[in-house]
Amino acid sequence: MSESYNPMDIENKWQQKWDADGVFRVHEDLQKPKYYLLEMFPYPSGKIHMGHVRNYTIGDVVARYKRMRGFNVLHPMGWDAFGMPAENAAIQNRTHPAAWTYENIASMRKQLKRLGFSYDWDREIATCTPEYYRWEQWLFIRMFEKGMVYRKESFVNFCDPCQTVLANEQVEDGACWRCGKEVRQKKLWQWYFRITDFAQDLLDHCDRLPGWPEKVTTMQKNWIGKSTGARICFGIEGRDGAIDVFTTRPDTLYGASFVCLAPEHPLVTELAAGTDQEADVAAFLVKMARQERTAKAIETAEKEGVFTGGYALNPVNGARVPIYAGNFVLMEYGTGAVMGVPAHDQRDFDFAIRYDLPRPVVVQPEGRVPAEDGFSEAWTGPGLLVNSGEFTGMGNEVAQSAIAEWLEARGLGEKAERFRLRDWGISRQRYWGTPIPMIHCDDCGIVPVPEKDLPVRLPEEARLLENGGSPLARLASFYEVACPKCGRKARRDTDTMDTFVESSWYFLRYCSPGEERAIFNKDAVAYWMPVDQYIGGVEHAVMHLLYSRYFTRVLEADGLVDFKEPFTRLLTQGMVCKETTTCEEHGFLYPEEVDFSGSTPVCTRCGNPVTIGRVEKMSKSKRNVVDPTVLLNRYGADTTRLFCLFAAPPERDLEWSDTGVEGAFRFVNRVWRLVLRYQSVARDAIAYDGDLAALSEGDRDLFRKTHQTIKKVAEDVDRFHFNTAISAVMELVNAVFACGEKGEEMGHPGVVRHLLESVCMMLAPVVPHLSEEIWSALGGEGYLAEKAWPLWREDALQEDRMLVVVQVNGKLRDRVTLAADADEAAIQSAALACEGALRFMEGKEVKKVIVVRGKLVNIVVA
Repeated sequence: MSESYNPMDIENKWQQKWDADGVFRVHEDLQKPKYYLLEMFPYPSGKIHMGHVRNYTIGDVVARYKRMRGFNVLHPMGWDAFGMPAENAAIQNRTHPAAWTYENIASMRKQLKRLGFSYDWDREIATCTPEYYRWEQWLFIRMFEKGMVYRKESFVNFCDPCQTVLANEQVEDGACWRCGKEVRQKKLWQWYFRITDFAQDLLDHCDRLPGWPEKVTTMQKNWIGKSTGARICFGIEGRDGAIDVFTTRPDTLYGASFVCLAPEHPLVTELAAGTDQEADVAAFLVKMARQERTAKAIETAEKEGVFTGGYALNPVNGARVPIYAGNFVLMEYGTGAVMGVPAHDQRDFDFAIRYDLPRPVVVQPEGRVPAEDGFSEAWTGPGLLVNSGEFTGMGNEVAQSAIAEWLEARGLGEKAERFRLRDWGISRQRYWGTPIPMIHCDDCGIVPVPEKDLPVRLPEEARLLENGGSPLARLASFYEVACPKCGRKARRDTDTMDTFVESSWYFLRYCSPGEERAIFNKDAVAYWMPVDQYIGGVEHAVMHLLYSRYFTRVLEADGLVDFKEPFTRLLTQGMVCKETTTCEEHGFLYPEEVDFSGSTPVCTRCGNPVTIGRVEKMSKSKRNVVDPTVLLNRYGADTTRLFCLFAAPPERDLEWSDTGVEGAFRFVNRVWRLVLRYQSVARDAIAYDGDLAALSEGDRDLFRKTHQTIKKVAEDVDRFHFNTAISAVMELVNAVFACGEKGEEMGHPGVVRHLLESVCMMLAPVVPHLSEEIWSALGGEGYLAEKAWPLWREDALQEDRMLVVVQVNGKLRDRVTLAADADEAAIQSAALACEGALRFMEGKEVKKVIVVRGKLVNIVVA
């Protein structure tokens, strides 16, 4: 070992060795238990950030630790490479998305390798390659043939700048999640996955995921959103047919004073046609087309609507009620129609006040006399039915079932369940995505691309359009095809799939990424799946995780896999945060643009004072980001990894600290100096594993401390308490230096060897390059990454001495060290004789001595 620690040389050396010898290459091995560790794969933006570093470091520690514990560990990496960000960036940089993406992948692969992550790079995948999306198209066709995919015309969220459809989850405060521009409603033909077919099963299994954070399963439950109630048929005055409404409160049916339709409901324009309301309805629909139509937006928006000119008939009493179109009704939830019961729903109450509609009371709180004009606000609690025909006097909860049964017996409704979850619209009018493998023929209709013609390749020669629209619809060489059925001229579908489709099954492809005959090798999937530990951000709690659970069910229903849940355990790591810095002239500043050397931080660009803001998530917009490359160049990968793990538990936010990074670097150097100090003693020794009684007191203490630390670190890593595991190793290292400072150097070469081996083994998952270098310096054979985790001896955990605190009248006065097997009499005697206690007992009478074995003695004097 050299006198000084040089991380760059060490890390480069071991990374090359690991790569050359395929240390982390893995294959199925039925003789060993498997462990599939996966972090959510990144979008190849071209540059990793500290969030990436933290996420992947957490995963790498677990992967390396499990490997040392005897597991056959699958730890792959790949790239979520399709989607609007790459396409928009390519347009902005006047390049092609393919070139931009592959350049970024090469750059990020290099950065990740520099951090020493134990990936099996032979399994690397990129979702933008034909070898990958071919099987996505194959599965799409298979789902289509089984009725799991359909196409319909519907109103969708459309972003004009991005020229594509957005899922509700991708609309934030009425704006596109990518470009921030206003989203409008547009009617388009779209492809849909029938995710609602699995709504109940997805909901039920939320309670069968004990390895998931409760907050995530709660978010999934809320998104699936099951409601129970009734479907009720309201007749339409002067027309055939009926309006079906879904309500969770059939007990309030007699109190319905209006029916409200979603603006997109086809009856809205039909009812208004030729009436005095036609112009008002048309104006209202234009206004609604410009507003955000997500459930979240509707909850907070002021309720407004327009009378359509038509009337509905209440099925229980024939009452004539007006039909409105309202902004608070979603076409995609329930039936796109609701009954308005102002007296018993606050939303309906507010709407009725605004449009001067009746508010009849039909549920009366017990002990209250009905008011002729109703309540001053909606009553949503329990009570007895009033003004409700034959159901008057019945408790409202009983009436819910009774009225639903009454309707069902007369063919006017039925008990029903509804889910908030809607079918997944996956069509995108963009270029950079998986082509939808369908052909439109005037004679044959919609025909799947034959399997032999897959993949339908995305033409990488296509030139992007300046406005962001897809060139596929204008590229004759792509869309002009012959119908596979009749051979006549047909048109290929020019939409591409939502990028979330690619990330909904990638974890399965990792099991056999080179498989050319099938979507995956079933034997390999049977061995590796499900993923034992999945790690990623909570921001993916709804879309990605729900879609992945759905896709796994599709595959299970088709007999391709024999499990429903893809991820056994889930860890959602916290964010990396840092304070913001701002200058009056230049706004937000990057850390390197601030001079902290003086008493007041100043802007390096203008010299003006800098304001230190609150701690927030690192983001480019706030410029409070730290470039991992800067850290790697200055401190190395091991220090960077150590800081990410030690600064905070993984599930909590990590607050950036320059002093914390310096502290991590000092500890790494301290370990280096420790090994350097004892290398000559330990190198040719054999690690001690004999009788503790044969050791000197000092060696015995360090041997015991070593085993206590091994046990503590193993237990903490198993619970993902990496910070406390690192702290335990720090205590052990400090204990050795403390002995040296007292002149009590370790004397037994075998104890020295055992301690140093244990330290580098326990640190191997955290700082792998340093640990390999230490192992090599100690003469260790092979790679430390392939060695077994050290085991602790139960007999070595037991202390042969105990420290007892001595109190006088409850106040600490001294400490005494005794044999661990000392009885109560010996403990009391030692406490009464210790110097610290004697000073405070002098001239006083001892009234009582309280002994708490192994902890303290309290001497009560008067």
